Formats: sequence, C-alpha cells, structure tokens
Amino acid sequence: MNRIAGPTQPRSALRAVITAAYRRPEPDCLPPLVAAATLPEPVITQTQALAARLVETLRAKGTRGTVEGLVREYALSSHEGVALMCLAEALLRIPDTATRDALIRDKIAPGDWHAHVGHSPSPFVNAATWGLVVTGKLTATTGQAGLGAALTRLIARGGEPLIRRGVDLAMRMMGEQFVTGQTIQEALQRSRRLEARGYRYSYDMLGEAALTASDASRYGAAYEHAIHAIGTASAGRGVLEGPGISIKLSALHPRYARAQRARVMNELYPVLRELTLLARRYDIGLNIDAEEADRLELSLDLLERLCFEPALAGWNGIGFVIQAYQKRCPFVVDFIVDLARRSSHRVMVRLVKGAYWDSEIKRAQVDGLEGYPVYTRKAHTDVSYLACA
Repeated sequence: MNRIAGPTQPRSALRAVITAAYRRPEPDCLPPLVAAATLPEPVITQTQALAARLVETLRAKGTRGTVEGLVREYALSSHEGVALMCLAEALLRIPDTATRDALIRDKIAPGDWHAHVGHSPSPFVNAATWGLVVTGKLTATTGQAGLGAALTRLIARGGEPLIRRGVDLAMRMMGEQFVTGQTIQEALQRSRRLEARGYRYSYDMLGEAALTASDASRYGAAYEHAIHAIGTASAGRGVLEGPGISIKLSALHPRYARAQRARVMNELYPVLRELTLLARRYDIGLNIDAEEADRLELSLDLLERLCFEPALAGWNGIGFVIQAYQKRCPFVVDFIVDLARRSSHRVMVRLVKGAYWDSEIKRAQVDGLEGYPVYTRKAHTDVSYLACA
C-alpha cells in the first residue's frame, strides 16, 4: 500500500479515532450523539420559541416574495415539486432542443397542477400554477377535456418552446436566490444591501473538480482574483466583521486523492499556502471547503500543515468546513479543537449537513462495501448536527 499511496504519516490518537469511525455501524453512532444533542428543558423551550419565530417570519416573507412563494407551494415532498426540480436541473444540462422538449412533456404532463391553483397568497405563484395547468394539458394527450380546441391548437404549435423559455426564465429567477452573481464583482455588489444590515458572507466559487493541470491553474487564478476583490471590498474590517472566501481543494489539483498524497503535499500545498497568505494580507477569512468522504483525511493533513505554517502564525483567518452527515464528524470537531490549541490559532468552523449524500451512498454500493461513510437517514444527520454544534 505504501508503494501506491506514498509513505504514511504517524497518526495522533485523535486522527486514529477519525480513521476508525469511517464506516462505523450506524446503531453504534447514535446513542452518544442523542445524549450530546439533548438539551436541558429550559433551553429546549427557548430554542423552540426562537425556531417558531424564525420560521413564521421567513414564511411571512416568503408569501410576499416571488420565488420563495413558488418554492414553498411546490415543496420537494410533492410529486409536482420533485418534477419541477428535476426538470429545472436537467434542462440546464441538455444542449439540444428536441431532448429538452421531450423532457418537458415527460415531467409536466403527469402533474396534478390544478390542485395547487389558488393555494398561495402570491399572485405570481398562482399565475405560474395556471401556466403549469395549461402547459400540462398541452403536453399531454390532446383528447383531455378542460381547454378549448382552439387554444390547444394555438399554443400547441409552439408549446414546448414557450414552456422552455418560461422554465429558463423561472430558473434564472430561482438561481438569483442561491447564486449571488456570475462574477465576484456582481456578487459583492448585490451583497452590499444585506451587509449593511449586519449579514456576513463567505463567497464560494462554483465549479467542478479540476481534471487537468490547466483546469487547476484556471481555478487557482480565479480564487486569487476573488481574494483580491473580496479583500478590497472588506476594507480592513477583519476576519469576523468582513466577508471571506471558501476554496475547494479538488479544484486546485487534478489528482486530489489519497493515492496521490505525496503529489498533493508537494504540488497543492504551495498553492494553498499562497492563497492563504494573500487572504491574510487582506485579513479576510479563508475556509477549506468540504469534499467527498474519501478526501477528508487528506484535507485534514493540509489543514494541519497550514496551521503550523510559520508565515501564518498569530492569524485567525483559517477555516474548515465539516459535514455532519459523516460518521466521523464529532471526532473531526475534537481534532480541530485540539489543532487550534496546539497551533495557537482560532480556527473558524462551518458546520454543514452535507451535499454529496447520493454519490456517497452509490459509491459505497458500487464498491461493495459493508457500510457507508454517511448516515442513511436524515434524522440521524440532524442529531449529529445538533450534537456537533
């Protein structure tokens, strides 16, 4: 194994625990997590009251909005919500018109869109629902009752192109809720209004893992440009009060895998070091983003080396993203707490639930493994999140 993966590094007791918990049996994970997530009764009461107030406020805001109301009406718990989300995501990846039109017919026609008419207080949502009722009829068989033959003939001639254009417009509107801008300058501009109200941003450059050295070089240049832009916009507010950036290590090296550990340490670490030094120059936070489960320990190796980098001594802008759906999450938290103490840093931690669940499950099944690196039930991830928080 050493000939393939390179020389192994001595592991501390905390790292050994992380390794041992990789595919720990799920029933063994839950009891300590449930105990850690259980709060005293007064705290539970306060938490529930705060949560209710937050949800009620957000829902009230959502009914006045456009996209928020649409997302709320067509929840992913409904057939129609799943159909819309599948359609929206798939259309972005289909280059030819004929295939896109076939997908529209397949996804929209079976939906019970009429059941949603009039449910939302938002005129936008109701108008969109009526549109889905009409397009659902048009893309289904023409023998269905409910629409006049003239209307059917009129719009059926251009039905899918009209729907395609409408879905494209809706996706752009929805994208604005989750993607702040197509460029870092646009994102910074759009964030000013909420920043003035006390919000804090950590910018993530959307993209896939690098497949070639030129890919990695391009992503590295994009991160460098973003740090300059974010640092200038921060104007000396510091790590806590100003914006920061998240970087994806797999975008900075085409062979970001354990089997290539020596290459990663020799080739990727200098790039990570330079980006972090640039972030320090502007005093903005830099988070190492989460990756797939089989890259976690490699990311921790890089984090540890970064925390002991002499040029970064005394700076508290290094951060790490931890995924609660991984069975190793609580032990990663313990390791980072210990690392912060040993390196005399305050390490920023962003606790998330995790975004690669489907692929993690599928990969474990394809490889014929006995267990999974992530929890198989969302409720277990929720408990893990609360315990680790």
